[in-house]
Amino acid sequence: MAFLKARGAMQAIDLAKELSMTAIGMRQHLKRMSMEGMIQKAVVDVSTSGAGRPAVSWELTAESHNTFGDSHALLTKDLIESARAVFGDQGVDQLVSYREQQTLKSYATALSEASSLEDRVQKLVELRDQEGYMASAESDNDGGYLFIENHCPICTAAAICQGFCRAELSVFRSVLGPDVDVERAEYLLEGGRRCSYRIRPNNSGRSQTTGKLIDQGASNLVKETLDKDSEHSSHQARYLIIEE
Repeated sequence: MAFLKARGAMQAIDLAKELSMTAIGMRQHLKRMSMEGMIQKAVVDVSTSGAGRPAVSWELTAESHNTFGDSHALLTKDLIESARAVFGDQGVDQLVSYREQQTLKSYATALSEASSLEDRVQKLVELRDQEGYMASAESDNDGGYLFIENHCPICTAAAICQGFCRAELSVFRSVLGPDVDVERAEYLLEGGRRCSYRIRPNNSGRSQTTGKLIDQGASNLVKETLDKDSEHSSHQARYLIIEE
């Protein structure tokens, strides 16, 4: 893998020479690595391969490239700490709020055709799973669900700025609708094995955090956010009123 990472696609015979192995033995290793998703056949330019069948070359898969490590977590930590140093806590809060609104807009679009709670929850599972949260949902046999995230790909950022976690809960509440209650059940940053949320129908059409009926202007937040990005600040104010 190190040779393929450093030199790019290589043939079995060349790898065998580098590692003092027989070509047959190397092909057996490559076959196993291919079956395990570690390597793949490299694309060959037929126009430059000459006559006859082109020799097979092997390259790393995207997953294998990721095993060599990266500094994304460290960079994220440094960027948040730098933003706090330059712009203060208020500046970091504004960044988190902006990300929250963008996520809300994206999720609202994705869930716009989901009418039942089951459909909404399942679509949210799909969205979060695609983002690397290893999401799933379990029915509680009482019309509700336990929404589970077995992995947190932004754990480093959340550990130094828990506004990300508060924003996550707020987005879930908004896109799942006023007819359900969403409460955190497990929390990774408080020693939990994972993050999970209990989702229950409330059949009242009430705000989950205030217990007051949501007015018509506030209930149109998601639609307005989708239609008028330029009015971001006013939408944010309406959204915060719901959550206070």
